[in-house]
Amino acid sequence: MKGIEGYPDLQPLPRIRPGIHRPFSSSPRKALMKGSIIPAAALSSAFAALTLAAAIGLALASSGCTSKAAENAGGPPPAQVSVAPVVVQTVRQWDEYTGRIAAIDNVELRPRVSGYVERVAFREGQEVKKGDLLFVIDRRTYEAQLAQAQAQLERARSDAQLARAQNARAQTLIEAKAISREEFEARHAASSSGDAAVRAAEAAVAAARLNLQFTEIRSPIDGHAGRALVTAGNLAQADSTLLTTVVSIDPVHVYFETDEQSFLRYQQDERGRSEVSYPVRVGLASEDGFPHEGRVDFVDNQVDSGTGTVRVRAVLANPDRLLTPGLFARVQLQGGAPHTAALVDDKAILTDQDRKYVYVVGADHTAQRRDIRTGGDANGLRIVTDGLKPGDRVVVDGVQKVFFPGMPVKETQVPMQAPKASTAVAAR
Repeated sequence: MKGIEGYPDLQPLPRIRPGIHRPFSSSPRKALMKGSIIPAAALSSAFAALTLAAAIGLALASSGCTSKAAENAGGPPPAQVSVAPVVVQTVRQWDEYTGRIAAIDNVELRPRVSGYVERVAFREGQEVKKGDLLFVIDRRTYEAQLAQAQAQLERARSDAQLARAQNARAQTLIEAKAISREEFEARHAASSSGDAAVRAAEAAVAAARLNLQFTEIRSPIDGHAGRALVTAGNLAQADSTLLTTVVSIDPVHVYFETDEQSFLRYQQDERGRSEVSYPVRVGLASEDGFPHEGRVDFVDNQVDSGTGTVRVRAVLANPDRLLTPGLFARVQLQGGAPHTAALVDDKAILTDQDRKYVYVVGADHTAQRRDIRTGGDANGLRIVTDGLKPGDRVVVDGVQKVFFPGMPVKETQVPMQAPKASTAVAAR
């Protein structure tokens, strides 16, 4: 057999007759040993087919990647948010504090005389008026003491009357020189002693009458009576046994602590003013806003060196009896001179650890983070002392839809306004 042109060492494959099938050897090495060599043309065809398949696969892979990239390039649709322009006004800021409600008068009732409690004359927890009867102590001992004092008073008066008569007789006798000077002076002294004994007996009667009155314990103030700590049949010791407590309820005090920097700012505002009375607004834990209004009536005379705070007290009317002594209170104190400030809604402000920020929407319709510093409250909005400028549009609704700075948004402009639940009044 002749070799293939250009490849003398290769031998062509034997021709296969129609209908006769020769299986290839299971091993290429055996095939070569037997002389069954694959022709170059077949190898070229196979290589071309593989190259074409690889090219098609690469094209398909490239097409898939391109479609995915194009799909990812679209991103999520813009978030629907509401934006409001920053409000710039001249305001007086409201500083917020926490405090406690306290009664103006808090009385612990104790008996002035000792004795067994005969009757509890009030309903526990009821509202009482000044002079209302609360407890009755057994009166019989003190009635007897009063009767004894009255009897001693009558005897003293009788003795004093006799001494005065003897003194008048002695005056006549001394003029007639019928008695000695010594006897005259003794009768005069007896008359004066009798008058003093009468006054002493009268004082004893007054004391016995007071002790009898003290057997009835009455409320010294208007207010709420507490629990009866001693019931009928128990011994009450004078000035020792606590019977109950009565606290005043209208008006009430609110105590809170202000920081040193705020205190200095208030002092600066007070200069040049003859009278300063800061308005105060108070809200309970269950209330929205600050519906109760009052005024500061006392500031402590020194700063607590341990905490760096000053105790302040405000007085509030309490006609509806909602402000119960001891309750936690949220306090807003208006202080400082009027100044121009940027205002935003509290719900637009987010917190990142110790920093506060808002999202501002620019002309490119993307939400950008803006770190800010906040102050007190004014007109129901939050004062921003740094980080915003006039014209900035802040996201107020839908801020939870903004997942990262630079996110595209579709904004709807609304006015910046205080929440409906707020009871804020116009700053003065």
